[in-house]
Amino acid sequence: MQSFYAEQFDREMSCTEAEWLRWLPAALGDHAWQADGATARVQVMPGALQLCWRVLDPLRIAMVSMPRLQVRFMFEGLDDAQRYTFMQRFDLYMQRGGG
Repeated sequence: MQSFYAEQFDREMSCTEAEWLRWLPAALGDHAWQADGATARVQVMPGALQLCWRVLDPLRIAMVSMPRLQVRFMFEGLDDAQRYTFMQRFDLYMQRGGG
C-alpha cells in the first residue's frame, strides 16, 4: 500500500473485467456508485471518484498468461487525507495473495 495517492493516477490490475466488477462492490463498501460500461462514478463525500478501465493484452511469461486491466482513478473534491483513507480500504479489498 502507498503512503500518498494523487488526485489522478493509473494502475494496472492483474484481473479480468469480470473479476474487477465482482470485487468492486466490496472494495467500495458503503459508498454509493453507479457503473456505465467501462466507467463508474463513486460518491466519496465530500467529493467523488471516477473510475475508467480498459482491458489490456494478457501478460505472458513462458506458458503462463495473466489477465490485465488498466484502471484510471480520478478524484474530485477530496484532500490528501481523504484520498488516503478511501484508498487504504479499497486496496485492502482488492489485494490478492498467491501461494
